[in-house]
Amino acid sequence: MMLKGKKVALLVENLYQEMEVWYPLLRFREAGAEVTVVGSGSAKEHTSKFGYPVQVDKFAHEVKAEQFDAVVIPGGYAPDLMRRYPAMVSLVREAARQDKVVAAICHGGWMLASAEVIQGKTVTGFFAIQDDLVHAGAKFVDEEVAVDGKMITSRKPEDLPAFCRAIIAGLGGALRCPSCHAVIYGDEPWD
Repeated sequence: MMLKGKKVALLVENLYQEMEVWYPLLRFREAGAEVTVVGSGSAKEHTSKFGYPVQVDKFAHEVKAEQFDAVVIPGGYAPDLMRRYPAMVSLVREAARQDKVVAAICHGGWMLASAEVIQGKTVTGFFAIQDDLVHAGAKFVDEEVAVDGKMITSRKPEDLPAFCRAIIAGLGGALRCPSCHAVIYGDEPWD
């Protein structure tokens, strides 16, 4: 289990993008991580853009950044709701300050901007929030995944495999090459 002993906070709110919650949730659990679904505090269950439910394990005001090795922020329109809750924003800000892996995909970059943790960082995200990220002081790149220290960002659901590989590598996990089955550790190249 490449992520055994690692703890990941997966942030949720209503109108989340289904694949951007469920793909990392199942992928990291499969890899042995303990994934805690962290909600804003508005409800014990949140629904996706298409009504698919996810149960909240903890509310943001009940957890602290030091309890986790990574904080993952899915997209959809949920980040616009998340950033209205100071405890959610604080969790992201503190995780970044503590040099934890902080990862955002799609519109998840809105939370990074609200947490004021992307000044001078190279990031990517859904093209529609490019201006928001740039105005928050980031350098925007149009790539499937951007890694700047422990800040990991991606653009859209199609980028999820690269996004999750980068998070696993950021957590020091091992990856197995799908073609040759060689084990690759940490930040070694995938090729």
